[in-house]
Amino acid sequence: MTSAWAAKHSSIVIDAKTGQVVSESNADAVTYPASLTKMMTLYLTFDALEHKQITLDQHFPVSAHAAAQEPTKLDLKAGDTIAVHDLILGLVTQSANDAAVVLAEGLGGTEHGFAEKMTRTAHAMGMEHTNFDNASGLPDPLQRTTARDMAMLARHLYLDFPAEYKYFGTEQFTYHGVTYGNHNHLMNSFRGMDGIKTGFIRASGFNLAASAVRDNRRLIGVVMGGQSAHSRDRKMASLLNSAFAGNIAPETQMVASNAKPATKRGQSESTLHALAHHAAHAVANLSPIGQAEAATPMRKPSSSWGVQVGAYRRQASAAHAGAVALSHLPAERGKTVVLVTSHAKKHKIYQARIVNLTEKQAQNACRVLRHAHRACVVLEPSSMQMAASPAASKNLAE
Repeated sequence: MTSAWAAKHSSIVIDAKTGQVVSESNADAVTYPASLTKMMTLYLTFDALEHKQITLDQHFPVSAHAAAQEPTKLDLKAGDTIAVHDLILGLVTQSANDAAVVLAEGLGGTEHGFAEKMTRTAHAMGMEHTNFDNASGLPDPLQRTTARDMAMLARHLYLDFPAEYKYFGTEQFTYHGVTYGNHNHLMNSFRGMDGIKTGFIRASGFNLAASAVRDNRRLIGVVMGGQSAHSRDRKMASLLNSAFAGNIAPETQMVASNAKPATKRGQSESTLHALAHHAAHAVANLSPIGQAEAATPMRKPSSSWGVQVGAYRRQASAAHAGAVALSHLPAERGKTVVLVTSHAKKHKIYQARIVNLTEKQAQNACRVLRHAHRACVVLEPSSMQMAASPAASKNLAE
């Protein structure tokens, strides 16, 4: 295949709890995901399991198309069937391309139809630069992503499906008498590493999305475009070691003021765009009090709960994410959208949050948003760096 673009050397490390960027290099360079694609295939599989659309012991048929996939594979034969549990482990350990297609066809009817759902889900998460055209990551000129987008996906796998995430720690898997080892060799050598996925095609170089936890802090790293598996692994280990030893840049908070009330679930798309535009305009035109609040040092954490619904480089994108997320939720007094900014080298990161919630409201909000395939993570009071100021903002929903 002729590359649409050359392999890009890029990397990013984020905090799994907050999504905050710890370090990055060329993180928005567009490249091929290779088998990191299978993280989204697995995400949709886990989602189907959670919603009881399939079961782990359910058998999917192997089509001629699936059996014809290039290695790596489980050597599945057309006409056979295989359990969902074995398909998951085949992706996690062997990165089996035939197994990926079986899952795609079993869940989506056709691989193409499933890939369209993969892309829709990616965009709903905020993965703005990602497109999927197959379920495996085999060479395809339409398949593209960035290190930042893959970190976002890895974080969603951990946060949205904590039980299923443990599959990524599988060291080996035996199927029909053949034992397959996990391709992520850092699992055996890097302290705290417990997942998640490797990838390689010539057009992409050697890719790795990895997660490790030390001292109750979890980091997610992505390295794209390595020259070899060994150099990629060394780079990942160096990035994560440095991140665990360092500090995240302090946050400040920007409050969206004078925004209109969000309408209820079921709005038209044009109404949502109008709401998001208004929210973005409100953030860009803070009242004098709001500007002062944004510039003040970090205060004592708020006693209220919140949810984070996305992290973006563009302020307008964050405002849009906050407004659209709020539109999915029931109207409750006091609920407010804020943007929290952090500095990542040459630019800011804008985190969209819905604040002034009780613990129950925060949990329910994320349940609703995840069901709608939207990003969401519950933030405890200790994670709320700065409370929304009633003097600096008006409620987006009442």
